[in-house]
Amino acid sequence: MSDSSPLPPVRLRPEAELARDALATPLLSRAARLARWAGPETRVEPGGELAEEQLPAAAEVLGLVGANAEGAASAGGAANAEGAGAVEEAVGLADEAWQVAVHTGLVTVTDEERGTVEAGEALRLLTSGSPRDVLEVWLGALEAVLADASVPDLGEMEALLEEAGEDGEVDLSSLDWDPEAEAAFLDGVLGNLYLLTAGEDGPGEGPVPLPALAASMIVPEDMEEPTDEVLEQVSDALMRLDDQFRLLEPIGLVEFRPVDEEVLTEEGGSDGAGGSGIDEADVSRYGMVRLTPLGLYGLRARLLAAGYEAPVVGELADKGADVLLDGTGAFPPGAARAETEQWLARREPLAAARELLSAARGADAGAPLRRLRCQQALSLVGAVAEPAMREVLDDAELGGLARVWLAEHGAADVPAPPESMVFWLTIDTLAAQLAAEGNSAELRELVEGLAAGHSGFFASAWRVEHPATAEVLEAMGRLHPDKKVAKEARKAAFKARSQRGEQGE
Repeated sequence: MSDSSPLPPVRLRPEAELARDALATPLLSRAARLARWAGPETRVEPGGELAEEQLPAAAEVLGLVGANAEGAASAGGAANAEGAGAVEEAVGLADEAWQVAVHTGLVTVTDEERGTVEAGEALRLLTSGSPRDVLEVWLGALEAVLADASVPDLGEMEALLEEAGEDGEVDLSSLDWDPEAEAAFLDGVLGNLYLLTAGEDGPGEGPVPLPALAASMIVPEDMEEPTDEVLEQVSDALMRLDDQFRLLEPIGLVEFRPVDEEVLTEEGGSDGAGGSGIDEADVSRYGMVRLTPLGLYGLRARLLAAGYEAPVVGELADKGADVLLDGTGAFPPGAARAETEQWLARREPLAAARELLSAARGADAGAPLRRLRCQQALSLVGAVAEPAMREVLDDAELGGLARVWLAEHGAADVPAPPESMVFWLTIDTLAAQLAAEGNSAELRELVEGLAAGHSGFFASAWRVEHPATAEVLEAMGRLHPDKKVAKEARKAAFKARSQRGEQGE
């Protein structure tokens, strides 16, 4: 995903609602409770980590472990093992929450030598700040968790540290771990999840199979059938994502259904996770992930910080019609309609129609698409826009559009358009479709229908005084499956360029 490529617009929940979601996430709420618990007797290590002897107390404050588990840990046999495991897990969760508290400023180290702490400014923001303040703290917590998710298994790291040489240096190559590559891989996966959530062709708010996400990062787009080697890489990536999403769920980024451990023990289960021979009914057993509304907000914030243009539906509602028409030019149809509806809701209908028509004028390259978006917007205004449409009937650029609108709304006494206006509107519409969709199947059908319905179309079309005439005729020559018709279109394009004094391409 390039930082210059357009991202689909997303629909975000109100900040107040997102802030409530952030406060309710398990990890941030635990971090805040530990920040309130910390006092003069709390001691931390030089790196800000909570002293080991205080971790059990922190776990108890969080309600993660109590007297029953501690008693079981001191008993014998199976109860001992079970209780010890529960205490160890609780202490690990408390340690994770404490580190988030330090990273986000919920806790501040006051004296590094003595290892003392106090509640930080971020804690005040969580309790009395604005929704935006709360979300900023949550974003800080998210960054901390994402950094942890890119680190290899702690057990492997500890083994590597034990094998470190006398100089204390760690050989990362022996762990087959590249920190930058790991972070880039996770960023790429989250970017694809964002696109699938935001895009109209994706699942929207529905869950995404983990194998599909893993494959999106591994399998080349031009590979029709993945090789065994590629499938093995996908399977490895799937298991890595399974671990990472387990870490990301407590911060509220995703809702996650982990890989079913039983499927890994079944014959061919591990290979099947790579996408080979999985029944669609069973795909959920290999993990499902859904970006939450809070997660969508968080990933968009990260994309903006990384230099991406990540639009959100509603941000053009207070802009002028020119900004609306240009801004929605690259939007998919559903998002463009939603944005336009919000824009219209803030304006008086007739005045809005006049503003839209005025903004649709122009001979620049983006003008045809502006007029298409204008036509789509005016379809939402209703009959009250009729006076504005009649005012532009004689306008060379808007007269055809106005006649179409009036006819669709059953208006009386609509004057017939001159032939020149019909041809101009046709070229303008095709130019807009080219800009919006490229060489799409829908445009191909439109071109075929147009050529079939007007036998002398190309003989007249090259004379149309529209800036995009030659470009449109060349596209028709490219798209039409009949070689004879395509040749006619290319000849007409050459004539159009010659008429304008342009050089052929």
